[in-house]
Amino acid sequence: MNYKQTNILVLVSALALSASCTQLIALASCSNLVDVKAQTPQQIIPQKSASVLPPQPSANVLANPLTYKIESYVSKVMEGNRTYGVALPPGYEENPNQRYPVIFLLHGGHGDPHDWFKEKRGNALMTLQQLYATGKLPPSIIITPDGNDRRGSSPYWDPQYIDGLHGQVSTAVGDELVKVVKDRYRTLPTPNFWAIGGLSSGGWGAVNVGLHNLDNFSILFSHSGYFRDKSGPQNSPISYIKTISPQAQKRIRIYLDTGKSDEELDEAQKFSQVLSQEKIYNVFRQFPGSHTWSYWREHLADSLTFVGEQFKILEIQHAADNLGFKKP
Repeated sequence: MNYKQTNILVLVSALALSASCTQLIALASCSNLVDVKAQTPQQIIPQKSASVLPPQPSANVLANPLTYKIESYVSKVMEGNRTYGVALPPGYEENPNQRYPVIFLLHGGHGDPHDWFKEKRGNALMTLQQLYATGKLPPSIIITPDGNDRRGSSPYWDPQYIDGLHGQVSTAVGDELVKVVKDRYRTLPTPNFWAIGGLSSGGWGAVNVGLHNLDNFSILFSHSGYFRDKSGPQNSPISYIKTISPQAQKRIRIYLDTGKSDEELDEAQKFSQVLSQEKIYNVFRQFPGSHTWSYWREHLADSLTFVGEQFKILEIQHAADNLGFKKP
């Protein structure tokens, strides 16, 4: 056994104390990216558990169907009551010491916090159940904010996910609600385990809100979103992304998808090109379909699988930090 193999096995053995088999497989596949230092087993045994993410739920736990409810809070930013939907992960009540990653799902035009959960719209609970069962997404706290500004919901305009004339929606969703969620639920506090995504104007909104709140989110995703806003470059991710510091750019991970018959397809392609030019990690996919709920309902699994993959990669980096190794 050569020097490199010996040290890789030492690292894997240490993580095996608390990591799942899935995490170990992921670590093995990334082993060529880790700069392993020569240390004895005694030197690299972690003082704390290397496992951060919750384990995959058992079949008995998954047998209980997921539910969601609408909660409210008083928003100082929006000067009134605001609501959000929440779906807690399986086993949440039975594991009082476990903390969980968080995923925000933003609705589109003429929408509300129910949209992602309704069976004939997003049907997110069924998708989540399947992803938890297959281990593609660690159990997570799912939040669906009210993204409407002071004008309310209307078929004649999209919600403004900005800090503008009709309210500070970007701050309300991207910072104020984050603090409410951290206060009310057992969350993993680091932005590495917080993701925000959405559909249509909510897809643009998720990227816009996320980029303006990188202390709270590091994983952004958009279905059928656009990336230029009439309010100007400050709220147009395709322009604003170029103003973000190189250090912050390295922490961002972005997923984009759009239907091949969707008028926003060209917009997403151009945004992906800009992201690649700026050396920001991104994935862009095209699927058959258009700007419809059937498309978003089908491909929510794709974006959440991406989110799950990033959570697991970031957990490996977290474990490497705890063990004294350089990040992959």
